[in-house]
Amino acid sequence: MTIDQDCAGDPDCPRLLPEPAVAELRLEAVLHALADPTRLRIVAELAETGGDERNCLAFELPVTKSTLTHHFRVLREAGLIRQHRRGTSKMNTLRLADLGERFPGLLDAVLAAAEPCFHTPKPAAR
Repeated sequence: MTIDQDCAGDPDCPRLLPEPAVAELRLEAVLHALADPTRLRIVAELAETGGDERNCLAFELPVTKSTLTHHFRVLREAGLIRQHRRGTSKMNTLRLADLGERFPGLLDAVLAAAEPCFHTPKPAAR
């Protein structure tokens, strides 16, 4: 696990939360994290930002704040996202380069396959 130790004593330094190193990324953990529709949507939205970071609360998802926190933790512990604290916020970025190094093409393939799911209207209730 890596954590930003170089920032000790610097109040303006972003604080990285624990995450697996590239060599520690496990395929089963990544796939498990991506198997949940909410987490897959988070990853897809982060991928659309082109590497920009987003606050946890910027995602409009139909879940409670505590459930959202759980989803972000699963994504971080699987190595899909990097989180750091900025003030009272947690900022998120997708670990595109790390994932591409460890599992070339995996994230692109999963997101391409899942993309139609995000634009398919839900069936009307009967």
